[in-house]
Amino acid sequence: MSYSRNQFDDSICALATPQGVGAIGVIRVSGKSAISIVNSCFKGKNLEQAEGHTLHFGRFMDEETVLDEVLVSVFKAPKSYTGENTIELSGHGSPYILQRILETLIKKGCRMALPGEFTLRAFLNKKLDLAQAEAVADLIASASDASHSTAMNQMRGGFSSQISELREKLMNFASLIELELDFSEEDVEFADRSSLNQLVHYIIELLGGLIDSFKYGNAIRNGIPTVIAGKPNAGKSTLLNALLNDDRAIVSEIAGTTRDVIEESFVMGGIQFRLTDTAGIRKGSSDVIENIGIEKTFERIQQASIVLYVFDASTTSQVQLQEELAAFDGINAVLVPVANKLDLILGAAPEWFNEMNCVSISSKTRTGLKGLEERLAAIVHSDKVKNDVIITNLRHFEALSAAKESLESVLAASHSGLSGELLAFDIRKAIFHLGEITGDITTDDLLANIFSKFCIGK
Repeated sequence: MSYSRNQFDDSICALATPQGVGAIGVIRVSGKSAISIVNSCFKGKNLEQAEGHTLHFGRFMDEETVLDEVLVSVFKAPKSYTGENTIELSGHGSPYILQRILETLIKKGCRMALPGEFTLRAFLNKKLDLAQAEAVADLIASASDASHSTAMNQMRGGFSSQISELREKLMNFASLIELELDFSEEDVEFADRSSLNQLVHYIIELLGGLIDSFKYGNAIRNGIPTVIAGKPNAGKSTLLNALLNDDRAIVSEIAGTTRDVIEESFVMGGIQFRLTDTAGIRKGSSDVIENIGIEKTFERIQQASIVLYVFDASTTSQVQLQEELAAFDGINAVLVPVANKLDLILGAAPEWFNEMNCVSISSKTRTGLKGLEERLAAIVHSDKVKNDVIITNLRHFEALSAAKESLESVLAASHSGLSGELLAFDIRKAIFHLGEITGDITTDDLLANIFSKFCIGK
């Protein structure tokens, strides 16, 4: 997406509800002339005389043709989502009707909105800061309770207010140090160095906690990549189907049925898991396609956060399992041995299952699935940092890391007795990076990159 600042004088319109047939469809219009443009097509109350935050029923006209009976919501600047005059038209969800309404609005002086342009205008009109604006997209994309809660907290400004407070404290010290530079010949000290060091220590610790929360936050936002691996006929596909409660993968007694990766998502305990069923791992197969599938299996294992290694509990010995698990030495994922086919074991399960920290299940009878789900939840929550604010955005993570690095340079310079000029330089760098998060420091390229990922109409 590209834009110029003067294009924000335009009035824009877009469909705000999903494409396709529905009971209702909502078209959003925003800009200086939004109310007058819609009013020229509306037969009912004079919208230019209407109060803000009011609803009005009438007919939407294209010249003399009635396109639909609509409900019009009027929001007057600055008390609207975008900070501009805004209209929301609610009509019947016919794609034909909605397209005709949009064409009429364009004919009357609107233009189609770019992706994310309504939220971009909200940011430029200071209705949202940049972190809050990004949380809007996360909220729309949220697929679990955890991702929803995190996005809502960020959109309400929990993260932004914390960053802004830290930034302001640093700016006060930077101003005092720079004032010292103006009186360098008089050798005065306006910024108490011990107080500065104490503040920087505090901020570094706080930023460290936020940075540490990114692993958990990123998992919440995007889902936990979880690979189901194991030898052929260990019951991997049956486990996938059991977790999804659906016959998603083909199950067969024939070894090597799964040739390609199968990906599905499921939500458990408020957390989204991205499950990948993979080709069975074995050596010496003469099937070229199966060997390609095995290569893909190891590729996915390298990208995973959790690997469920499924083995046949009725035929696998402890020594065999130890040899099989040795192939996963060095992976970054948490490896969970899953003893499957418990229903085929006569009597009690071997004690070594517990010794090797296995989860014992029967995918066929669904025995032990609750225990497996509890193990998955425990793995995810072990990464959780006890912060009210959780970082989910890579851009924020990088900015926080850069700010922390600059503040560590401030401490090093202060302890070495270096000049105030060097201290001020590193403090200003930290202030800059914190400002990147909230949007106090932006470039048009940055804004274009962020808002181009939004859907049109938001």
